[in-house]
Amino acid sequence: MNFLFLIAAATMISLAVIPIMVRLAPKLGMMDDPDEDRKVHTTAIPRVGGWGIIIGALIPVITLADLDRTTLCYLFGCIVLLFFGAMDDRREMGHYTKFIGQIIAVIPMIFLGGLHVTKLPFINFEFPVVFLQGFTMVAMIGVINAINHSDGLDGLAGGETLISLGAIALIAYLSPGDNLTMVIALAAIGGLVGFLRYNTHPAIVFMGDGGSQFLGFTLGFLAILLVEQSSAGVSKTVVLLLLGLPVIDILTVLKKRAMSGSNIFRATRNHMHHRLLEVGFEHKESVVVIYTIHTLMVCCGIWLQQSSDWLITGIYIVMCAATYYMLNMAENTGWHPRDTKAVKLLSQGLNAIEQNQVLMHGSRRFLEIAIPGYLIALAVWINDIPRDFGIVAAVLAIVLALQSFNVHPFKINARRGIIYITVVFAIYLSTIDRLTWQNEYAVIFERLFYISVCIAIFLAIRFSPGRRKEEFKVTSFDWLLLFLIVGALLFAKDPILFGQFNVNIFIVVLAIILYGAELLLVERRERLDLLGGAALITLLIIALRGLDLIQFNIGLQP
Repeated sequence: MNFLFLIAAATMISLAVIPIMVRLAPKLGMMDDPDEDRKVHTTAIPRVGGWGIIIGALIPVITLADLDRTTLCYLFGCIVLLFFGAMDDRREMGHYTKFIGQIIAVIPMIFLGGLHVTKLPFINFEFPVVFLQGFTMVAMIGVINAINHSDGLDGLAGGETLISLGAIALIAYLSPGDNLTMVIALAAIGGLVGFLRYNTHPAIVFMGDGGSQFLGFTLGFLAILLVEQSSAGVSKTVVLLLLGLPVIDILTVLKKRAMSGSNIFRATRNHMHHRLLEVGFEHKESVVVIYTIHTLMVCCGIWLQQSSDWLITGIYIVMCAATYYMLNMAENTGWHPRDTKAVKLLSQGLNAIEQNQVLMHGSRRFLEIAIPGYLIALAVWINDIPRDFGIVAAVLAIVLALQSFNVHPFKINARRGIIYITVVFAIYLSTIDRLTWQNEYAVIFERLFYISVCIAIFLAIRFSPGRRKEEFKVTSFDWLLLFLIVGALLFAKDPILFGQFNVNIFIVVLAIILYGAELLLVERRERLDLLGGAALITLLIIALRGLDLIQFNIGLQP
């Protein structure tokens, strides 16, 4: 199964569905109005992003997965939650109605699909099946609501879920024969990636209750599937680390509400993200802080997946306790992130360096030459180009050329999308063909090149005030990409391989080059379009070589 195609298909579907739903949202009455008591946005925003996530995730699952009883129960639950969530997004129905929808969604999974917890950790006692089924239902509803209530800042719930899904997919990959978990996790990742580009601060669309409940249901379903049906001996308590912060956050909030005597189901502003805002963190900073803590928990889950239940639970408790201790201390002492000496010194140093225009212009000029040259070099160095890639590249080259000359009906600007596809094509083909062209000197040069591009990207973002403030805004989604790169590097010693295709290398290189390409796209203005020209040349070379019209071999064997 081509898992790269699965993620790409889910992402493309999500990206296509969300703009349509955004236009329909006012007519459908699915707008999220401001609320000073529990919301941070100040204007009405469509809450239809969940449709893109769910449709983007489910179509690949229906197409590629074996539709056995377990899968059908999962699909049924997703559709039920989409229906109830859409009704709630249109007209808030209250928490009891939500519970009814969640129970309807979970029951088939447990009683028809047979997916439920079979043994509780720490307890050497065989509970009746009915008790375990009831426990599973309560746990599933808890996870659904944990993700639903964490959806309080732009990109927060989606980012946390994306990190958890990535870890679950990785553990499933390491478990022989666990294809269903991988398919569902990767499809959901694709749907989320498409959504997060619209949802990072300032968001133009929210996922709504349909999207957040779907994500919670998917996480709970996959967590149980992973620990109950995995053949890799995964510890049952590892789900605590994989689900991470949302679980402890909802438990802490429920405790606070109960102790204050208020309705424990009524939404309030005492979640972790609200408290970080009150301490003094900005919107994006609060999201990044939560991403960081959540990522640490999830990485511990990956590393300790087969460890003892006591060790995993102990680490989870220590991490949660440390997090909330520091948060409580900040609240009680009046600490403000802007009052920290280290932050002040760093800011002053960066402001001084910022005055040096060489950093801004030099880094931009380097990227303008390096990335276009890199794309053309890859197209030349790749030795094996499949015919179907050649056909698609030929079509894209024609469209890009016609669009550049504003030829009707190609005046619609597809340039950005075609350039991104060209980057993906070139890096994908070079990753498959790495063993036929790498040698010692090529490896050294390649690493130096990527390091140089990363440095140039950082300098271009940090020391270009116009771009940073007006054109290219670093969002919480960009931090997710950074965590993705770091994660791929951390697990580089045990790479994810599909045949000779190294997923770790592909993720790192693709993220770096796409980021640099996006910087060039927002900076082009009236300058020579080197990136667009390089994309056209790259597509032409791939097309000619893929269609066997020209043949040559650089011969950079190891």
